[in-house]
Order: sequence, then structure tokens, then C-alpha cells
Amino acid sequence: MGKVIVRAEREEDVQAIDVVNISAFECEREAKLVTALRSSDAFVPELSLVAEYHKRIVGHILFSRARLKCQEGLEKVILVLAPESVVPSQAHRGIGSLLIEEGLNIAKTEGFTAVVVAGGEPSFHAKFGFTPATAWGLECNLSIPNDLVMAVELQKNTLCAGKIIYPAAFADYIADTNCD
Repeated sequence: MGKVIVRAEREEDVQAIDVVNISAFECEREAKLVTALRSSDAFVPELSLVAEYHKRIVGHILFSRARLKCQEGLEKVILVLAPESVVPSQAHRGIGSLLIEEGLNIAKTEGFTAVVVAGGEPSFHAKFGFTPATAWGLECNLSIPNDLVMAVELQKNTLCAGKIIYPAAFADYIADTNCD
């Protein structure tokens, strides 16, 4: 059995990343979201990671910049995690976990202080320290229930009560009902 390698995406990976997202979600919405985020200032190239297995890309994860507007008037840059995908035939290998762990390590090294994720599996994300964002008094600008948003601090005491402002591409993603 070969080793899974996690690395930053390269230009030549774009098509394979689209295939991974379409395969994992059986829809083009996530691939469109990644494309939109790549062309925005929310994109953090070193935090668009792929997982390679036998020299094939089998997983992808993307962390993007977002803003946190604290109730006391401060504004902070944090990260949002989405999408995260693994081709179904490789989902049993722990690739998603490897991608999240590596992404959180890079984010912390790069000086980011917190990461939020909306939707997904709460029990899965809890393994990486994510807890309900409502514990900090956080809500987000997306039209999703606040109890579906989870957060993790990469530096203690950095989250504050307030509103998470996701990049505009996420509003378009949620509005895209082609795959619902």
C-alpha cells in the first residue's frame, strides 16, 4: 500500500481537483465554489491542499479568508474550511483527516488564529477541536442555521462574539440549487 502525500495544490492540479469535488459531492457546486474562491482575495494558495495516493489526486481541502466582526467593534481575519472532499473509493483511508490536520497545522504556522466550518459532520469535526460556534456567541452571514457552524481557535482567546462574514462566493454557492 502506498503512502498518502498531502501538499499544496499546483496549477496542473486544477482539473483533478474539480474531478475530486464532483465525484465526492456528485455535483458541480463545490467545483464552482473552488473556482470562484481561487479568483478572489479570500484565496490562500498554501491552504488549498491535495492528497495524492499513487500519484493521483484523491482528496482536496480549501481554507479561505473570512472576516469576523466582533461585537466590541474589532474586525479579525479568520479562515473558513470548505469544501473538503475525498473521492468515494478512497474515503476509508483517513484522507479527510490528514487534509484537515495538515491544513490546521499550516494555518497556525501562517499566523491564522481561528477556523470555522459550516455544515458537515459535527462529530467528525469535533475530533479536530471544532465546537459549536454559538459557544462564542458567533453567527454567520450565510442563510444557514447558526447551530451548523463550528469553530476552533488556533490561538487561545481569539474568537469573540460577533458575526462571521464568509466570502461572497459562498452566498452564490448556497443560492445554487442545481444539485439539491
